[in-house]
Amino acid sequence: MQTIQLKQTEQDYRSREAYKTLRTNVEFSGDNIQVVAVTSCTPNEGKSSVSYELAVSFAQNGKKVLMIDADLRKSVLIRRHFKGKVRLGLVHCLVGKYSLDEVTCETDNKNLYMIFAGPVPPNPSELLGSKRFQSTLEEARKKYDIIIIDTPPLGSVIDSAIVAKQSDGVALVIANGEISYRFAQKVKEQLDKAECRILGCVLNKVNMSKGGQYGHYGKYYGRYYGKYYGKYYGQYYGNYGNQE
Repeated sequence: MQTIQLKQTEQDYRSREAYKTLRTNVEFSGDNIQVVAVTSCTPNEGKSSVSYELAVSFAQNGKKVLMIDADLRKSVLIRRHFKGKVRLGLVHCLVGKYSLDEVTCETDNKNLYMIFAGPVPPNPSELLGSKRFQSTLEEARKKYDIIIIDTPPLGSVIDSAIVAKQSDGVALVIANGEISYRFAQKVKEQLDKAECRILGCVLNKVNMSKGGQYGHYGKYYGRYYGKYYGKYYGQYYGNYGNQE
């Protein structure tokens, strides 16, 4: 098992408290919630950062946490939050070359373990829908208290619904003021078709300087910074996985 270092990031008080609230809301969703998938409607809504910070929050609370980067088309986690290079990833496990333990990285954050995506495969949906992915999750359930899975935007590709179906619940990250109600409803319908329990929505990229009160279940106040996956759903899909 490789050991990797986290990049040090600073959060303001409201962001830290928001992630604690999000973690608590997940815990209050039921004792049977162990595997949580996180998705969004489109790129650049912050779901990878929310996934990571949620995993960190659980680890700080004493849980043994495995975070799985299942965004096999356009992963951003390793360059955004970690130092150094990682040799193996989820893809290597799903094609049968390496075991779960061999592709898992131990971080210098106590209780937090990571599986990164690995090289971009030609068949991400098939790999995530395979029996090997199911068996990998079952093995992980026996070794970790909570498993957080970062998935691609569901408004763009079907991968998230495939993963969500094998999870105990899913959280939908929505960027404030950027997604229409109709589009969000269509994404919700996709999750309903996957027969996955929707734990709630995470309202991201809220400009708190404008004031206003946001106390509803599952909403998050932090801000998200990072590169685009692409311009927006539909336009970028053909190049998904080929862009920086």
